[in-house]
Amino acid sequence: VQLQASGGGLVQAGDSLRLSCALSGRTSISFHMAWFRQTPAKEREFVAGVTGDTGAAVYGDSVKGHVTISRGNVRNTVVLQMDSLKPEDTAVYYCAATSKTFSAPRLGVKARESFDNWGQGTLVTVSS
Repeated sequence: VQLQASGGGLVQAGDSLRLSCALSGRTSISFHMAWFRQTPAKEREFVAGVTGDTGAAVYGDSVKGHVTISRGNVRNTVVLQMDSLKPEDTAVYYCAATSKTFSAPRLGVKARESFDNWGQGTLVTVSS
């Protein structure tokens, strides 16, 4: 399984940005997929996720209201739409995926430890 993330870049505060992630290698099943982000000062933080069974969207508390995650048209692709970006959104954003079965998928996708496949990371820089 490989994850290819794209869409990062340098934007100004208030701008929007869209990140995409595509999984390749095992496309016959639906994966739980999520975005995490990390800065040098913080641990990797959950941003948003989509469950593989129902496609339910789950959001981290720090981004609720200004990001939207959705499944792409192709199976096992996700899009993270970020609006009204702030300098504190500056981070390396990582796409993650897992085929594990969760008793509570909406909780499972929020945990960094749930994921066994990670993309290479894409840098988002928001200038003030």
